Amino acid sequence: MSYRPPTNEKVFSFEFFPPRTPEGIEKLKGVRDRLALYNPLFFSVTFGAGGTTRDDTFETVIDIQKESGIDAAPHLSCIGSTQENISAILKQYMDNDISRIVALRGDLPSGMRDVGEFQYANELVEFIRKETGDHFLIEVACYPEFHPQATSPQDDLINFKRKVDAGADSAITQYFFNPDSYFSFVESTHKLGVEIPIIPGIMPITNYTQLARFSDACGAEIPRWIRKRLEGYGDDMESLKAFGIEVVTSMCDTLLNQGVPGLHFYTMNQANTVISIWENLGLAPLD
Repeated sequence: MSYRPPTNEKVFSFEFFPPRTPEGIEKLKGVRDRLALYNPLFFSVTFGAGGTTRDDTFETVIDIQKESGIDAAPHLSCIGSTQENISAILKQYMDNDISRIVALRGDLPSGMRDVGEFQYANELVEFIRKETGDHFLIEVACYPEFHPQATSPQDDLINFKRKVDAGADSAITQYFFNPDSYFSFVESTHKLGVEIPIIPGIMPITNYTQLARFSDACGAEIPRWIRKRLEGYGDDMESLKAFGIEVVTSMCDTLLNQGVPGLHFYTMNQANTVISIWENLGLAPLD
């Protein structure tokens, strides 16, 4: 099994998406090697809607773990999947010494009506435990500002607890820019008896148009003052990135000073901005 850090040790991790071109593969290797110097606990790799990048995810995960020596954690989406193909994927990962999984419900691809044999992430977590016992450390997702499809905040909290009760080891949040939303969410989960670590997901700001599109789709709020500042930079990408680094560094500093268990960076397969934030926080690389 993967190393479990002591409860007082911060967990840091970086997320990639699987590249689809030879150029993208080479670029990601360079990004991975630069970020490996910061000794993350693991690198995670996303999984396309309905498994559309399943093979790319598998190849990327295996390459990362073999070439970097750092644990790789594949995302596994259950929407559009069957127990048979999920079981086959789990066996592939076990055969290749992968011992950490990010278990997600996932989104139904456009035009696909059949959700498959799993409807919710807690069913996937339960199935992984049934099939593989304690082999995998299982990360799940949670939403400090609540899932956009949730019928109510309370229902969203209960759905999260179902994933925990099914056997999740820890959780990674959707990104946010208001630390109070994270702390309020964690407090609410504690009242429900949830005790697993909840790691803040951190999204660097490098492109306002892209960020606004992502945020509208996933329900992550960009505070009005941040939106207005980003809009004001227009095509001045250098100033926009500098402001983004300042904002995200300040938020991460607040989170760390108030005792969060770690940080998970959504890198978008880019290293420079993440490294700038990391070094601003005084989190130096290994010697």
